[in-house]
Amino acid sequence: MKTSYLAEAPQRAEIDASKGPVLLEFGANWCGHCMAAQPPLEQAFAGAGSVTHYKVEDGPGRPLGRSFRVKLWPTFIFLLDGEEKARVVRPLRAEDLSVGFAQIDP
Repeated sequence: MKTSYLAEAPQRAEIDASKGPVLLEFGANWCGHCMAAQPPLEQAFAGAGSVTHYKVEDGPGRPLGRSFRVKLWPTFIFLLDGEEKARVVRPLRAEDLSVGFAQIDP
């Protein structure tokens, strides 16, 4: 599990071509909602070792977030083989995120 949002994001084509389970997390390091979502994410992520996690800093002019129509932070997009299977926005509990993990990491 990644701990900081990174300004360098993968290209959309790379995400679309990915194999296996991927979690895209969009937010910002200074965002209060994003910070509040980290303990539930840590709980839900436990045992999901095969999931590739991209923690992407989002904002105006950031093409990856726009291509996924991200409007609120944090937004978690669960993909399997490049296809979106679930989306969770501003989770407050680990159970909210566990539903997404169950869709991509059986």
